[in-house]
Amino acid sequence: MTRIRNPFASLEGYNCFGCSPDNQQGLKLSFLEEGEEMIAEWTPSIHFQGFRNILHGGIQATLMDEIASWVTYVKLKKAGVTSSMQVKYIKPVYIDEGNITLRAKVLMLRRNLADIETKLFNQKGELCAEAMITYFTFSEEKSRESYFYPEPEEFYEKQEE
Repeated sequence: MTRIRNPFASLEGYNCFGCSPDNQQGLKLSFLEEGEEMIAEWTPSIHFQGFRNILHGGIQATLMDEIASWVTYVKLKKAGVTSSMQVKYIKPVYIDEGNITLRAKVLMLRRNLADIETKLFNQKGELCAEAMITYFTFSEEKSRESYFYPEPEEFYEKQEE
């Protein structure tokens, strides 16, 4: 597995709810790459609760949407925005059971649309939610001009020689 670096974190005004390490109310997600998949582990806390001790469904959807955006950045090497998202909630995610794991990968590319499959697992490895997310992707030029997309190698730690 390869740890993914967040090259946006140094941008002035960067405060993404999903992945900024400095957003005190945010999710602070970080990512790993393994083969075709992006992976994230995250520990829910009580302020993300919906019903008693259950992770709010909107937060689950946000987690899956965020990892899909990083699939776009790292795997497709461009920026994109969510076009549609179909979520299926399978079983409750209990806040007091520890880390959850997210996995996402590209299923299909159609011109500038990417269909990304995302899955959310509880600490026991049970599938709790999944989403099919379609991202509208921008050209490399538009990604750089309008969305601060860096060089693709900036998502990886520099290797010492």
